[in-house]
Amino acid sequence: MIPPSFEYHRPTDVAGALAVLAEHGDDARVLAGGHSLIPMMKLRMADVPHLIDLQDVAALKGIDISGDQITIGAMTTQHELIASDALHAAAPIIREAALQIADPQVRYMGTIGGNVANGDPGNDMPGLMQCLDARFTLEGADGTRTVAARSFYEAAYMTDRDDEEILTHISFAAPRGGYAYEKQKRKIGDYATAACAALIERDGDKVAAASVAMTNLSDIPVFSEAAAAALVGSACDDAAVKAAVGAALEDIDPTEDNRGPVEFKMHVAGIIISRAIQRAWSRA
Repeated sequence: MIPPSFEYHRPTDVAGALAVLAEHGDDARVLAGGHSLIPMMKLRMADVPHLIDLQDVAALKGIDISGDQITIGAMTTQHELIASDALHAAAPIIREAALQIADPQVRYMGTIGGNVANGDPGNDMPGLMQCLDARFTLEGADGTRTVAARSFYEAAYMTDRDDEEILTHISFAAPRGGYAYEKQKRKIGDYATAACAALIERDGDKVAAASVAMTNLSDIPVFSEAAAAALVGSACDDAAVKAAVGAALEDIDPTEDNRGPVEFKMHVAGIIISRAIQRAWSRA
């Protein structure tokens, strides 16, 4: 289908994009990679009289690694995340997750900012950002503010971002220890039936610190403090992994859809969470 007519804006800086947002209010939307918004427009499920394309805003692109701090511009594509050897050395879990998003064509255009800002519970990066304890930088008419990824998501497609704000950067500390991003999906290009990001730091034969977050198993990404607590201090043996999986399953609330009934999703989630924890521990 063809979308309704709209006015196309292509600013070259954040100030220009914010000016268009301020001028047109609810009639304006920003465009990152376009994989969510454009299909909605074509299906006439989204009416956007003013479309603001962020492709020419250079300040929103790039990867900066300073010491153990990593900052990624919101318009950095999934392909660029995968191709960056420096990012892979500092945070290999990013490449591991990005390679499981859709297909190469989508990854060449899809951006990390669009993935985390849309609020789609099926997107992979929001759960990963919660696992990394990332922070999102938002810029609007009232200035700049930072929001923790773990408190950013409110409901499906609803976030803490105001309609007249733009997500500009994502930042987090380089993870230490073992990592894993496990995902089960029906076919290449599909959203996850269940996915899990896990980070584990090791001290001798014990877990010193852990982080576990899940994707597409509730209407928002789920960071499970209880799962991490079940692992810390343990030898990450079968009993500890089982306890962590049980705690994580208590935190999710999947719904039935074309990927299966709730019982199936809970079963798959248990397997995926267990695999993520065990693989992260093997790498720690």
